[in-house]
This record gives sequence, structure tokens and C-alpha cells, in this order.
Amino acid sequence: MIIRKEPNGQLLVIGQTDHSRLVGQLAAHWGNTAFAVPKPYESVVRAATYHDYGWLRYETSPLIDGESGEPFQFLKVPLTSTQMASYQWSLDWMAETDTYSGLIVNMHRTGLWKGRYQTIKHPMGYNIKTMSPEIQAFIAKNEAWQERERALLDHDNVWTNYRLMQVWDLLGLYFCCQDPSEDYVEPVPARYGNGEGVVMSMKPVGPRRVAFDPYPFDVRPCRIQLGFRRLPTTSFPDVETFRRAYFQAELELMQFELV
Repeated sequence: MIIRKEPNGQLLVIGQTDHSRLVGQLAAHWGNTAFAVPKPYESVVRAATYHDYGWLRYETSPLIDGESGEPFQFLKVPLTSTQMASYQWSLDWMAETDTYSGLIVNMHRTGLWKGRYQTIKHPMGYNIKTMSPEIQAFIAKNEAWQERERALLDHDNVWTNYRLMQVWDLLGLYFCCQDPSEDYVEPVPARYGNGEGVVMSMKPVGPRRVAFDPYPFDVRPCRIQLGFRRLPTTSFPDVETFRRAYFQAELELMQFELV
């Protein structure tokens, strides 16, 4: 879960699956005269939409930090064997649904532990210095599967789609983790068959209105929505109290306009 503390003492809680669906909206509208439309379109957009469903099980029983009473930010959730199994379940589920979608999501999951495979210069990735034997085994198993599947496909196109997945994921975090601010992503693939990319900047130009340069979407403006829950306080005496507040909270929508 993405946890945001508000100045008024409230807590905004955004599920990883909510973030995932926002990312899918960005992917679905990607492409114009300056940027290639994703291909194969349905498989790539499906991957973007469901790339973080490995968190679905956690969202049924979210946890709090026993010392602070605050719900865990997604990077701080204890990485238990149950969570690792949930990751693997989501990868297998997506591969059974659509092998190509499953490949992109699988590469995304292992790549998060390996610096996004050095495909992004900015923003910087997670600073993961050590990995447990369980994580290393998970990566080895899934990278072996990836290699077998990539051997059957156009290598360059697969890696372009992986890079697009990283761009969309970072844009999803840009909208989810805080109010929009001036920032950029580099490099952003503009075409298939071209290993280079462009610098894409984002600049707020109004309440939840963000200008992109260059503009990558197929409609002007492009409107996207993000589901979230608003909780009345930032900490809770126990996990049961937190879960009651979470489940009772009204589902709200943030709406953004991309220009």
C-alpha cells in the first residue's frame, strides 16, 4: 500500500492494485505521431494494468507497524514467505492468462530487485544492497523462465515493452506517492527498434493538471483516475482497529488531467 499523511492528520491509503489500474490507464492511452502505440497492444496494456496484483492478498489483511501503529508503506512491508508466494501466484496467473503479458510482468517483478535492469537513468530506483537467499532463488527461477520465453519472441520488442512498463510504473508512482511536482523520466522509448529514448518532463499547471513534454498520449487532454481511501488518523492501537477503519472507509477517486 502507498501511505500518504495529510496535513489535516488524515491518512490516504492507495492499494498497489489501485496504482496498478492507474498505470494501465496510462498504457492504454500511450501512443501518437511522436510515440509508438504499444505492441502487441492488448498484451502490453494487460501487463501494465495487472502488474502489481502480487499485492492482492496483502490488501485483504494489511498490517501496521507494532511500534508506531502506522500502516506499512509498501517498501516497508515484511517480505515473508507468504508475500513471496503471492508474488509467484500473480506471475503464474498472468502467464496462464496471456504468456506475453506474463513475461512483461515477470521481468518487471525481478527487475525491481535488480535496478530495473539499468534501463532507467531517472528517477533512481530502490537502493537494494542485499537480497535474501529466498529472493535470489525467486529471481533465478523466474529469470530462467523469462529467458526461455524471450527466445521465442522478438528480443528488441520485448525489451522495449519492458522499458515502457518501467516508465508507466514510475509515472504511476509519480501520481500516487505525492501531489504532482516538477520532475522527469529518462529515457522514455519513442519507437520500437531504437535503443535510445527521450527525456519526458512533467510539470503541474493547475490542480491535478499536469503538462507532459513531449506529450505521449493519444487524446488531449488525457483523463485518468486513481482510487484511494481516506482514514481519520495516521496511527492505530492495533491491527484490528486499522483494518476496521480501512474496510469502512469510502472509496474515493482522484482525477488527473494530462495535457
